[in-house]
Amino acid sequence: MSAQEISVEATGETVGEAKWAALRELEKQHPGLDKSAVHFQVVTEGERGLLGVGFAPAKVVATVSAAAAVADAVDESELAAETRELVTRIVDGIGVTGRIDVDESDEAITVSCVGSDLGMLIGRHGQTIDAVQYLANAVMWRRHPDDRKEVIVDAAGYRERRRVALEALALRSAERALSDHEPDGGREEGRSREAQGVRRGGNDERRHRAQPLRRRASGCLKTGLAHSSQRPV
Repeated sequence: MSAQEISVEATGETVGEAKWAALRELEKQHPGLDKSAVHFQVVTEGERGLLGVGFAPAKVVATVSAAAAVADAVDESELAAETRELVTRIVDGIGVTGRIDVDESDEAITVSCVGSDLGMLIGRHGQTIDAVQYLANAVMWRRHPDDRKEVIVDAAGYRERRRVALEALALRSAERALSDHEPDGGREEGRSREAQGVRRGGNDERRHRAQPLRRRASGCLKTGLAHSSQRPV
């Protein structure tokens, strides 16, 4: 290891847990660390043993360059730091590597993930990142019911792109509605007039069909009356 590199050694029941422990130790020493620049070397993969006998923990060495480790001092509240740690753990569990930036306002805490390949974190139609955001809000609101803030999880500017896309969709829908020459009220009135015309036409047609029947019935009635007026001799 060169003098311009920083490394820590950590252990865990599995290689993944050992990497997590090493990364957490580096972040404690250097807040704002660029996690995508961390390299891991697996020393031992560990042994599970049998019934607790022969167990050996996994061991890894995490190394990062001094330039990536040196960052501006992070001045954030305990709530923001806890949110950073929570989202970092979720993102690492998904298997995404990147830097976590936190921006806190009076009403919300925005956690932005920066990296080269964040498609797995965003997911299809944003389903994964929406689930991560929902989980982060549920955990933080349960832990801090009195001073809770909304947690917004973003990755590679996805939230802004989604907002622009939704605004464009709403604008196109409004333009289609305005381009329709006949307003909704006119269409409703036209349909009402059409329905009334159909009813009137139906009534006229029924009256037209009933006229021959009336004439026939009238003839039969007259014939019947003529025959009834003839008395037998």
